[in-house]
Amino acid sequence: MADDTLYDLFIIGGGVNGCGIARDAQGRGLNVALAEMNDLGWATSSSSTKLFHGGLRYLEFFEFRLVKEALIEREILLSAMPHISWPMRFVLPFHRDMRFEGNTPTSKLLSFVMPWMKGRRTSWLIRVGLFLYDNMGGRKLLPATKTVDLKTDPVGAPLDDRFAKAFEYSDCWIEDSRLVILNARDAQARGANIMPRTKVLSADRFDDHWKVTVEGGQVYHAKCLVNAGGPWVEDIIRGTIRQNTTEGVRLVRGSHIVTKRLFNHDKCYFFQGEDGRIIFAIPYETDFTLIGTTDADHDSADTRPQISDGERDYLINFVNGYVKQDITKEDVVWTYAGVRPLYDDGATSATAATRDYVLSLDETAAPVLNIFGGKITTYRKLAKHALAKLTDIFPKMSGDWTAGVPMPGGDFPVNGVQDLVTDLQTAYPFLDDRWALRMIRAYGTEARDVLGDAKTIDDLGTDFGATLTEAELRWMRDAEFATCAEDAVWRRTKLGLRLSAEQVSAIDAWFVDNQL
Repeated sequence: MADDTLYDLFIIGGGVNGCGIARDAQGRGLNVALAEMNDLGWATSSSSTKLFHGGLRYLEFFEFRLVKEALIEREILLSAMPHISWPMRFVLPFHRDMRFEGNTPTSKLLSFVMPWMKGRRTSWLIRVGLFLYDNMGGRKLLPATKTVDLKTDPVGAPLDDRFAKAFEYSDCWIEDSRLVILNARDAQARGANIMPRTKVLSADRFDDHWKVTVEGGQVYHAKCLVNAGGPWVEDIIRGTIRQNTTEGVRLVRGSHIVTKRLFNHDKCYFFQGEDGRIIFAIPYETDFTLIGTTDADHDSADTRPQISDGERDYLINFVNGYVKQDITKEDVVWTYAGVRPLYDDGATSATAATRDYVLSLDETAAPVLNIFGGKITTYRKLAKHALAKLTDIFPKMSGDWTAGVPMPGGDFPVNGVQDLVTDLQTAYPFLDDRWALRMIRAYGTEARDVLGDAKTIDDLGTDFGATLTEAELRWMRDAEFATCAEDAVWRRTKLGLRLSAEQVSAIDAWFVDNQL
């Protein structure tokens, strides 16, 4: 079995980097195929802390280019996908016990210049960092940092009485797995061949093209190969394409817990520990709080990441160091973990390993571009830089185009969510406020396409619970590559938090009975 098309790019990996490159490349006039061995966004790209953020703590590692790029990107991305991304305010409580992690460049410099500080993060130093954070990226849409009196402001109410002052700054939320799907959908709409659940078994290199064989025996040919395998990037280098290189990846596991809602407001907390690490506590899916993340070395990409008891307890104890009402493991309703495929720069700890991306192009025969690292905020810039690497190979491809171009469903103003909710409820009066908001947050201006010409709830077909209906499952199947309940309730939505095992089984049965 062979596809006679000679593709310009064949991309291995359907995470945010692979799908972002596919969208950008197809939009420049290249002919693209992408193969992902599981569901799109199945691994790292659905297991992030779900933030478009500059990486405030990366300033301590002097990663100024990465932070500046990410800060600029926040607002570009927010404008392109205001349904799945929105501004959030982060509260950083201050206390004298805050310490730098000992091996950061900032800590080492200050220990030499100001040894009497003994590794403390002082108030003035935090304020300097936040000043840089406010101004490095040319912020236009997001409000600036301010100081908060925790004794009078509602954000201080859940915190221990020893906290009197905090700094409040801006970043953005992102529905990470939906971001992947929207990139893939847009790439496909522009002509790309997107193939989830298609494992690449081998890639044979010739002088002028690659021969790629996938599970099932199908064969594809391409002028250039892009290895965006995420945690499997090194396995692909060594085993699939058999490339001779010393470059490698460092796998770092980040684990999260989700608890019942801990705070009666919509702001997030940025907690700093006495060990120098930081975690976030973020309002999540209306009724929950998302807490994370950890940094721990992970042995193998083929070992599915799971939070350890030690990581869970670490996050619980971290939060309990800040809040009046302690949480326990019984408050944890869900956990997830992902593996960051960081470029192996020889850092002494997982926390210190660079979060910047590295693009490695080999043109000794048919070219191959290996993608190391990256973070979700900079995926679009990574795609842009990846294609810049390929300019000499494809001199006729057009230039940059993705900045400011809306994602599917994102063609409305950043402040236009409530107007869309109101319009949707006018068109579909049976939607309550929460249901309508969920639909707009997932699908934006395409929500009407999902609901179709329904006049009543019954017109949407079977109700599987938590406002998930047959009409929405049909949309996920037809437009969003979903094939099972896990795709639907954990990556296309997070309704798995609200559905019973029996309801999830019924959704699986629907997919079996309604295969394309």
